[in-house]
Amino acid sequence: MKIQYYLEEIPDFKIRKKRINEYLSRLIEEEGKKLGEITVIFCSDRYLLTINKEFLNRDHYTDVIAFDYCREDTLSGDLFISIERVRENAETYHAEFENELYRVLFHGVLHLAGYKDKSPDEIKEMRKKEDYYLNKLVKK
Repeated sequence: MKIQYYLEEIPDFKIRKKRINEYLSRLIEEEGKKLGEITVIFCSDRYLLTINKEFLNRDHYTDVIAFDYCREDTLSGDLFISIERVRENAETYHAEFENELYRVLFHGVLHLAGYKDKSPDEIKEMRKKEDYYLNKLVKK
């Protein structure tokens, strides 16, 4: 169906919507799912911390929060992504900002596809999937 993008409490930055749409659509298809409606909100740390506290009772910074509105095999949801966390993660892990942004986007969509990241095994599987899609879609 469609992917929409919004900015909250951050300066305008270039979003490669067409490329992101292509990558996310291919990931969704490869996972055997269908695209419903996904909203991506790029925001500040402060904005995402407020969401984390208000809706998840967590008082810490994070890079992405996914709210799942999926029905059967159709992926729909809201992805809140802190651009400040993405920038910091890119520096910490010596990655390019754009690649780290794709990793976080993939992470959010993988949550919508049913992947979790609470246990060590789930985290390992999530990282494996993120790396797979980064290598397959981004680093062609």
